[in-house]
Amino acid sequence: MRRLTILLLGISVAGSVLAQQQANPTHAGVGATSLSEASNLPAEKIGRFDLIGITVYDAPELTRSVRVDGDGYIRLPMLRQHIQAVGLSPAELEGAIATALTEGNVLVDPIVTVSVVEYRSRPITVSGAVRSPATFQATGNVTLLDAITRAGGLSENAGAEILVSKPSSTTDDKSPMLVQRIPVHALIGGEDPALNLHLEGGEDIRVPEAGRVFVLGRVKRPGAFYITDGAESSIMKALALSEGLDSFPSHKAYIYRIEGGTGARNEIPVDLKSIMDRKSPDVALMANDILYVPDATGARASLKVLETSLGIAVGLGGALIYVYH
Repeated sequence: MRRLTILLLGISVAGSVLAQQQANPTHAGVGATSLSEASNLPAEKIGRFDLIGITVYDAPELTRSVRVDGDGYIRLPMLRQHIQAVGLSPAELEGAIATALTEGNVLVDPIVTVSVVEYRSRPITVSGAVRSPATFQATGNVTLLDAITRAGGLSENAGAEILVSKPSSTTDDKSPMLVQRIPVHALIGGEDPALNLHLEGGEDIRVPEAGRVFVLGRVKRPGAFYITDGAESSIMKALALSEGLDSFPSHKAYIYRIEGGTGARNEIPVDLKSIMDRKSPDVALMANDILYVPDATGARASLKVLETSLGIAVGLGGALIYVYH
């Protein structure tokens, strides 16, 4: 009975000591939970303006959150020198901080824990023909399809390519941009897994709108039509998009095309009846072409009237074209 009483007393004392240790944050290392365990972000390389959580065992005056500055360094109290953080993993920064504290005669054999509280150095921007343009930080395994999904997916007027731009060096804003062109159909169809790029941050993803052709005159549904399949457009395809010819069309049609750097449109006559009767080959259309089908009388509207009816404003060199729907 005496032995049982001593055993129970020992368990009670041990439990009391353990409870005191858990209730004493200084003994456990102030901020260990709030700065290290609270952050579940993947341990990526640290960059400029990232927010770092630093916990130093038994040193509450050194336990804090620190923002990496624009030059890639952090500062801690009682240390004169700055500590380089950019390009290091959290584990590598732990070693650098411990070395600096030892060499600065601040602590002997310090125990340091580093976590990333917030990333700001790894932005990925998705813009263009997507449903919800977005900018987010690359944490963990992020692919090109992941980024497109974050932006709500491609819009119905997305073109045939995705442009992925990234600086040749992620640590230098003045580095030249490297651009990759990714075909949309091959990416979505999974034809080549290598097209689903792994993104590390710093990428600018732009989805250009598909090229447009404008169909006017004696057609059932005139207007602007996107070429979204990546294939070359043609007169027959344009007529199909505009639901075919209306009553009393002319046997001739006209293509108005911007060529050269003047922004002026050249007129190209085509034998529409011969093309529709399969006696002549179909004629290719380029982006921003106007296909005009006059009536059988031969009376034609001027180019200015056609552009005005579409609401087209042509900038210098034909570089800007606005279509009001």
